[in-house]
Amino acid sequence: MLRRSVRAVGTALAAAGLALTAAQAVPASAAPAAPAPTTARQTPAAETLRTAAASPELLAAMGRDLGLDRTQALSRLAHEAEAGATAARVRQHLGGTFAGAWVDGAESATLTVATTRAADLPAIRATGARARLVGHSLTALERAQATLDRAAGVDAPVRYVDVRTNRIVVEESRPGAAARLLAATGVPRALVTVVRTAAAPRPLYDLRGGDAYYMGGGRCSVGFPVTRGTTQGFATAGHCGRAGTATTGFNQVAQGTFQASVFPGNDMAWVAANSSWTATPYVKGSGGNVQVTGSVLQPVGASVCRSGSTTGWHCGTVQQHNTSVTYPEGTISGVTRTTVCAEPGDSGGSYISGSQAQGVTSGGSGNCSSGGTTFFQPLNPILQNYGLTLRTTGSDPGPGPGPGDPEPGGTWKAGTVYQSGATVTYGGASYRCLQGHQAQTGWEPPNVPALWQRL
Repeated sequence: MLRRSVRAVGTALAAAGLALTAAQAVPASAAPAAPAPTTARQTPAAETLRTAAASPELLAAMGRDLGLDRTQALSRLAHEAEAGATAARVRQHLGGTFAGAWVDGAESATLTVATTRAADLPAIRATGARARLVGHSLTALERAQATLDRAAGVDAPVRYVDVRTNRIVVEESRPGAAARLLAATGVPRALVTVVRTAAAPRPLYDLRGGDAYYMGGGRCSVGFPVTRGTTQGFATAGHCGRAGTATTGFNQVAQGTFQASVFPGNDMAWVAANSSWTATPYVKGSGGNVQVTGSVLQPVGASVCRSGSTTGWHCGTVQQHNTSVTYPEGTISGVTRTTVCAEPGDSGGSYISGSQAQGVTSGGSGNCSSGGTTFFQPLNPILQNYGLTLRTTGSDPGPGPGPGDPEPGGTWKAGTVYQSGATVTYGGASYRCLQGHQAQTGWEPPNVPALWQRL
């Protein structure tokens, strides 16, 4: 259980995670690692992600959709930040035996980490998390899911790994579709849970984060404002337009042009704006702007809110990462499944957890009257693929050194998108990335132990 005061959670979990790394992460045959320099204070993950500064609009939406008062919402965001950092440290330690992690409870006060090796259980519990022994590693399940993805059609439109049950879920819209898929691929039935669904996911055509934009006869929503060198623009969904498609803004004024787009396969694109438009570090809330300060992806079970031009603000929780969805136009992979509702025209809009950008709306089923399931394309791959910099409240890191040129402090570079497991040098030391994010000034590895582990 991680049900502790918000003030104490960060320090306790950071200390537990560092103790795990120092005492248990080095193989017995390896030489002892040099001790990390002592510091007066380790910055809690909640402080790094500025959860206490969550906007009133986001907190109000969490209250409406998740039934939380302001204190509970702030507590939940803080717990989720700390849980994400702890789970990332544990995953680095467990390696191939890691089987997933998730948070539970109204305030996300319980973190559970699963493993396939009984010997890992004490180390997991030492961090304050619950430990669960399961039969299949996350890597093994994701490989089996990828096999299913290659053969899936619209009759089995959604596949994902449910870390809570340690199984792959296949949703089928026609009886027998999942059985035929398993027979065609050879994936064992024992790994799979089949769920019947009447809803067929589709891209939410019909056409700041969340503002409307128009492309001919369609409408979508801005995801997150970005820059690329001196060019300003925004990230959005690939199914909203192709490279060369012109856009107009919410006010029907000429806005920009799609520079690149991928759909299906992924659902990502970016639009370069003309000189009349300025990228800001905001997402449109229900009554004001919500500030964006980074792009750290949150764990399964975490709260997440969406802004779109059709339905505005709605919140829910993260159900699964790395989900595969087959739309009529084809399969997209690597999206995140959520309980947040959406409707046509919300496509491309912003998903945000606290102040951390999560992704852009892809598609889903249902609506915001009866509820539904929606998928978002994670933002970090968009930033990485197109060389974009997320506009945040921090200073813009700019283009940085040229390719291959190290930062003065080492190979770490502001503006780079780092995936979990990436290694860098900074200040004469080496670090491993714990949680995927886009680096920015102030988030240098020694300053943010929630994001970087010293080696």
